[in-house]
Amino acid sequence: MEKSVKELAEFLQGTVENDNPALKITGVNGLIEAGPSDISFAVAPYVERCHESRAGAMVLSDGDDASLLKRPVICVKNPRAAFAALLGLFRAPEEVERVISKLAYVAPTAKIGKNVAIEPFAVVEENAEIGDGTIIYPHAYVGKRVKMGRDCILYPCSTVRENCIIGNRVILQAGCVIGGDGFGFVTENGKHTKVLQTGNVVIGDDVEVGNNSCIDRATVGSTIVGSGTKIDNLVHLGHNDILGENCLVVAHVGISGSVTVGNNVTFAGQVGTVGHITIGDNCVFGGRTGITNDIPSNSVMAGFPAIPHKEWLRQTASIKKIGDLMKRVKEIEKKLEK
Repeated sequence: MEKSVKELAEFLQGTVENDNPALKITGVNGLIEAGPSDISFAVAPYVERCHESRAGAMVLSDGDDASLLKRPVICVKNPRAAFAALLGLFRAPEEVERVISKLAYVAPTAKIGKNVAIEPFAVVEENAEIGDGTIIYPHAYVGKRVKMGRDCILYPCSTVRENCIIGNRVILQAGCVIGGDGFGFVTENGKHTKVLQTGNVVIGDDVEVGNNSCIDRATVGSTIVGSGTKIDNLVHLGHNDILGENCLVVAHVGISGSVTVGNNVTFAGQVGTVGHITIGDNCVFGGRTGITNDIPSNSVMAGFPAIPHKEWLRQTASIKKIGDLMKRVKEIEKKLEK
């Protein structure tokens, strides 16, 4: 593919500065990796380093000074969103043939929508429903009575267990498990007896679940993931959790059972929670935060146990001074002894 800067600006609904009509863009890349025929982007604090890039053209925010760069610049409202759109334009995913492979197993009672692809060694069990336009890659498993919406993608070795409900345009990355048994046991006299997990998992529209992440089915009722939520790799959601809409859950997060999370909540890497708590809307938790109590809406927290982020910063800065403080205390103690 080959595009002029003007054509790309029209595609991104941006404006061009320092245009070079002779320049043809053939790819999109990062600041460091980009070459003379690539387009790249930058946001603060990296805008000042744009001149170090070899990219033929740049995408910047409307508020950035494009005159500092001696190359074409497309100015847009959101450079990150523009970069994502360019990736989709230049590196569109490969088309998948919309057929049901003879090497796949599809139960006779399963209902398969239009324009569906089911690739070799995938399994679709009895009474499952697969929506229009869905792609099921090799070795993916769809259990009995699963209901799946349209335009979903199940990558290799992903699993959706029985009775789970999947919305529209859901992406399940390789190896993730939706609806595995929740971790429920009754302990008597040192012996652990399994509690049957009779519920399911309900996933809303436009959700993505990363590689090898696990969302446990409810003991009774449903474990719920709201529409628009994005879950990274190696994340665990316990049974009966309710995760709101448009949340971001980064790698290695573990949310214990029966936790209720509001909308637009961000969990950075390795955040963990206790069970049976409630977290409000619009909260942000820094990496490795330990959440041990209910958290009100609009909180920004960090540390273990979780405290307000600014307080955590002050405490962390103070900890670095403890060595000098102890040294001074010892010097004072020696003087007092004399």
